[in-house]
Amino acid sequence: MRHARRASDREILRLAVPAFLALVAEPLFLLADAAIVGHLGTASLAGLGIAGAVLQTAVGLCVFLAYGTTAGVARRLGAGDLRGALAQGIDGLWLAAAIGVLVTVLGVALTEPLVRLFGASEDVADPAATYLRLAFLGTTPLLLMLAATGILRGLQDTRTPLVVAVGGNLLNVVLNLVLVYPVGLGIAGSALGSVLAQAASAAAFLVVVVRSARAHGAPLRPDLPGIRSAGRAGLPLVVRTLTLRAALLLTTYAVTLGASGARAQEVDLATHQLAMTLWTFLAFVLDAVAIAAQALTGRALGAGDVQGARETTVRMVRWGVLSGVVTGLLLAATSPVLGGLFTGDGDVRDRLVPVLVVAALGQPVAGVVFVLDGVLIGAGDGRYLARAGLVTLVAYAPLALACAVATAGLVAIWVAFTAVFMGARLVVLVHRARGDAWLVTGAEITG
Repeated sequence: MRHARRASDREILRLAVPAFLALVAEPLFLLADAAIVGHLGTASLAGLGIAGAVLQTAVGLCVFLAYGTTAGVARRLGAGDLRGALAQGIDGLWLAAAIGVLVTVLGVALTEPLVRLFGASEDVADPAATYLRLAFLGTTPLLLMLAATGILRGLQDTRTPLVVAVGGNLLNVVLNLVLVYPVGLGIAGSALGSVLAQAASAAAFLVVVVRSARAHGAPLRPDLPGIRSAGRAGLPLVVRTLTLRAALLLTTYAVTLGASGARAQEVDLATHQLAMTLWTFLAFVLDAVAIAAQALTGRALGAGDVQGARETTVRMVRWGVLSGVVTGLLLAATSPVLGGLFTGDGDVRDRLVPVLVVAALGQPVAGVVFVLDGVLIGAGDGRYLARAGLVTLVAYAPLALACAVATAGLVAIWVAFTAVFMGARLVVLVHRARGDAWLVTGAEITG
């Protein structure tokens, strides 16, 4: 028994450690972007917060390209069909390209209305629109990166995404520094640098995947039935992700609505942007175990190993709790000094500390939530995740809006987000994981 647990832990770590390093690379460089833009002024940092919320929502809705592909490819790999796994992955790449072009066109055309939805002042809205319009040009490369990453994770390869992530994000920081300051493009330079780095990363991913497909005889041409199938399979995950992004957008809206006066709005939005960037950073850290959960669960169920899937889930939940405790302690301990790394505004630095303490307290819950989310995604249980997402959003939305209307303050909004939204997610995911309905075997995802 002890030997089996150790073998399970080694398998989790084999996938989770490179995934952790790849995931942590992206938010680290997002933090670097925030620091670069933050020194342009509080209004620019607040504008980046609004633009980031919109862009992350647009791209985040398409995260099924990674998650769904990981689950589908892993199941076929577990069933012994490597060629079929790669063919399914190629269908995901074509779907990503089609969606990317559509989102880019709509995003550029609708930039101004999207920014105005947040009700920010002109000093904040102008840099937000400037950044967002350029950043939308990187949508297609970003979606191709998602799909290619999903293919490789499904094949149990988390090292290649690590190499591409580190290289692409290093390029991103260099381009941002050069374009923002020496070239003098300001916040537009930050957006342009990110787009160029994303294009380079997408090209690197495509080279790796295409070579593997050719080596195993998988077709590269678009297969319309396969693309349509990938789209249908991804719809429940779109709904699930839409509810998550809606909660994050609602939180940003509540912060904007709840501030009284232009200065208070700038400070609250800038503080919220930094806090949400750090929350995202820690979410990526915790998501490393969730990625291992997706790959291992999909492979086990594809091979018909129900007992193995459940035992691995128990081990991964324990890893999630431990990871959440560690990240929570680190965040709480460093909260007094983190603000100074990103902004010279004393009001923002002071307001950031209690918000980060609240976020720190929610980390153990987040660790379990992300792991179980990954398990159910790997099992192809998208329909339940979609329903559960709607339940959690309905539970959270009235409280968030009430906090805003009552001008309860930024800290109260974060308490509602951490306790109610994340707490509701914990309840619905634990309820599902304790049952057997998600343990469906075979090469095809039927949920």
